[in-house]
Amino acid sequence: MATITTRANFKQYCLRRLGFPVIEINVDDDQVEDRIDDALQYWQDYHFDGLQKIYYVKGIQQTDINQKYINLSNVLDASNNTMEIVGVTRVFPITDSQAGVNMFDLRYQLRLNELYDFTSASYINYTLTQQHLRSLELMFTGEVPIRFQRHMQKLFIDWSWGSKQAELGDVIVAECYASINPDVYGRVWNDRWMKEYATALIKRMWGNNLKKFAGLQLPGSVTLNGDRIFQEAIDEIAKLEQQMQTEYGAPLEFMMN
Repeated sequence: MATITTRANFKQYCLRRLGFPVIEINVDDDQVEDRIDDALQYWQDYHFDGLQKIYYVKGIQQTDINQKYINLSNVLDASNNTMEIVGVTRVFPITDSQAGVNMFDLRYQLRLNELYDFTSASYINYTLTQQHLRSLELMFTGEVPIRFQRHMQKLFIDWSWGSKQAELGDVIVAECYASINPDVYGRVWNDRWMKEYATALIKRMWGNNLKKFAGLQLPGSVTLNGDRIFQEAIDEIAKLEQQMQTEYGAPLEFMMN
């Protein structure tokens, strides 16, 4: 079977699964498009393949200092396509000591005296000391407090903007999760679960439309049975959503760093 890589082919595939063109599917084209959007949104929200981890790098500008937040509504990938940020897990601290340029810093002195030669010196003490320093830093300083709301697309960082903690020209590195864009990565349309889910949503729409004509007889003594189609779709959707939770959902730790 050929791989589906476009929305148009995905749409035709779902309709064929319902019996088209042998059977007339009583669903408007806009209704089909809406159900595909619903399926895609659900897939991006819950499927472990619906998100990608990215590191957003940005130099602090005067606008950021004035408004005291970072605007994430125009984040671009390597191909200059806009990405939707759905979550921010942390912001890496901005300190000179992390780079080791301060000769009076403990980390610098540790590297200078303990690791002058990697081939002869043991790095066990260095590793344990670094872990201890990090534990002390978390105990007394803690992580940088951040607040992010998906629909606002604003990353609020609760530090002293414009001071040594976040000066003009400093570089911010934020660990984020972004939705997979099917217009960029066409193989999204070939996801097995999403094909089944979108088909079930269209089927529910079909049954809901036919329910309005319950009991109506067509030529040849054919009776429309929208209730049965609707209930079958409801059962299929419930089964697929349960499958998403048990088999395809992203582990909680992905968004709880």
